[in-house]
Amino acid sequence: MPMEQGDHIVRSYDEQLRRLRDMVARMGGLAERQVNDATVALVRRDASLATEVIGRDAAIDQLEREIETFCIRILATRQPMAMDLRFIIAAMKVSHNLERIGDYARNAAKRSIVIAQQPAIGSLNGFSRMALLVQENLKLAIDALVNDDAEAAQRVWAADEPVDDVYNGIFREMLTFMMEDPRNITAATHLLFIAKNLERIGDHATNIAETVHYAVRGDSLPDDRPKADASAYAVVRPRE
Repeated sequence: MPMEQGDHIVRSYDEQLRRLRDMVARMGGLAERQVNDATVALVRRDASLATEVIGRDAAIDQLEREIETFCIRILATRQPMAMDLRFIIAAMKVSHNLERIGDYARNAAKRSIVIAQQPAIGSLNGFSRMALLVQENLKLAIDALVNDDAEAAQRVWAADEPVDDVYNGIFREMLTFMMEDPRNITAATHLLFIAKNLERIGDHATNIAETVHYAVRGDSLPDDRPKADASAYAVVRPRE
């Protein structure tokens, strides 16, 4: 093979890998925006913005399909090995996590439309705080993938506990509202589901971090990552 042709093939392969990184980074940015806007729609009781979030979910789904197709093409034509192979597989797994994050944001937006029609209950500061935490973890996890940064990925993996702490606080607060006044039950129930959506988004961010760590280092993080105390789930007990 002539040297110039060989260099061209290598450059073309490198360009494909760079394009794949860009596609995943773009999908991560879309997912971050969805989480942010769904939360803003909730806090501001903005049904119009919530409707926009719901409509934008299709773009995330489409990008996941494009990433999967592109990864399969690279695998079939380049037969990558070692770190390149792990990165390509990681890109597919990460895109699936991002698609699920988009689904959770869409679900939160749908519920915020219902909540906007209900009487306001309490402060929603906890939701804003929780959304900021999961967005930050998501951004750092995607950056870790783009930069092949296993240490950053491990920090994200270990940073989920504050998200769980906020979730547990919201859980207790919503139960209190429901017990104080049955008229709060509808709104509080939808708010609980939104909080759970945000908590699951946080879990997917840590899943991405685990995948990135493996892609870069070739070994897995421990099965059990730090989690907050789950006692919030046992606040209300049936009477004997």
